[in-house]
Amino acid sequence: MADVESGVVMLDAALAALRGRAKADDADTLPPMDEDAFRAFYERTARPVWAYLARTTGDDRAADDLLQEAYYRFFRAGAAHASEAHRRNYLYRIATNLVRDRARKGGGAVHVALPEDGSPAELPGDPGVAERFEKANDLGRALEQLKPLQREMLWLAYAEGSSHEEIAEVLGVKATNVRSLLSRARRKLANLLGGRRG
Repeated sequence: MADVESGVVMLDAALAALRGRAKADDADTLPPMDEDAFRAFYERTARPVWAYLARTTGDDRAADDLLQEAYYRFFRAGAAHASEAHRRNYLYRIATNLVRDRARKGGGAVHVALPEDGSPAELPGDPGVAERFEKANDLGRALEQLKPLQREMLWLAYAEGSSHEEIAEVLGVKATNVRSLLSRARRKLANLLGGRRG
């Protein structure tokens, strides 16, 4: 009986410690946003989120619509977050899910708009414009051939500068797998770009 009583005492102490830790964790979280805080967050994040959506869908108009929907869902959720980075990752997670939903419904084909004749001749002329234009076209065509997850990972890692942990949180993959998945995506992109040059 004494063992049971001491076990109960220990359990009560452990639960009290957990409750105390939970209260301390709550104090460290950012509160849900009011309208002013949301506007400020939108101004800080809308441009990179739109660029992410535009690159992963290949459609500027779809990116506009998905951007609005992502922020609507983010604000409606009214969640508290541990940090500004967590808040940002949560927004990217919503955006990623919207892109994936769009792809499942048949609107997910990536299409990068290029001039009909493929010529950079009408671009204003500094000597490097034609070369940069051609490289951008090659990159756009190569990205079209990647799987959506590969495009998303490459964008988050190299355009957004996200850490492996942030990428895992946004894309819903294990953090331990990000390095290998990202390596494969880089290798495939490099092969696609190399094949275009050769």
